[in-house]
Amino acid sequence: MAGRGKRYLDCLKLVDRMEIYPPEEALDLAKKVAFVRFDETLELHLRTALDPRRSDQQVRGITLLPHGRGKKIRIVCLTQGEGIKIAQDAGADYVGGDELIQKIEGGWLEFDATIATPDIMGKVARLGKILGRRGLMPNPKTETVVPPPDLPRVISDLRKGRVEFRLDRTGIIHLPVGKLSFDKNKLLENLKAAVDSVIKARPSGAKGQYIRSSFISSSMGPGIKIDLKPLLGTS
Repeated sequence: MAGRGKRYLDCLKLVDRMEIYPPEEALDLAKKVAFVRFDETLELHLRTALDPRRSDQQVRGITLLPHGRGKKIRIVCLTQGEGIKIAQDAGADYVGGDELIQKIEGGWLEFDATIATPDIMGKVARLGKILGRRGLMPNPKTETVVPPPDLPRVISDLRKGRVEFRLDRTGIIHLPVGKLSFDKNKLLENLKAAVDSVIKARPSGAKGQYIRSSFISSSMGPGIKIDLKPLLGTS
């Protein structure tokens, strides 16, 4: 625990590292061990049995949190022609083509989600190294590359609490599931929606056990091992 502050270490003492907590108890504990003054994001971390190096064991998808993420999402829409007016009317924060792409190439990254239309993806491709490492690159698999008529639906879903998830290089899936200040029942419903989506995204190459362990934590707090079975309606 080198480098951890005293308040964090004091909170860690309240968490039994060997215990797998039922969802409601885990949420109560996450709220109890919060020690910072800002409203932290509650995160779900799922350790899988998948091999990230295998193409048939990749996981990537979206979930729609019923109670949102608790933050305003700044949306960039990269498009041209008729897509510009459609995206503007649908409420995207930043809309444009070549100039907006150049602005991002210059280092501007003050946004939380990126969507694009297929007709401009040839130009957007050069942003891969910039947006990809931050999980912001538009991708048809996550419905962030859509034709202009679908832009209002995607923008609306992002506003409501749409979250993308993917398997990282260590075989873990990370998802934000709301703010720690949310009512416990709202967090439970968000957790259930997130877990359901990850289960449905199980890849064809997954054999045997899919999720090995699961944890929740606030942005600054310790990890708390959580039992997913009650959320799935299993025992």
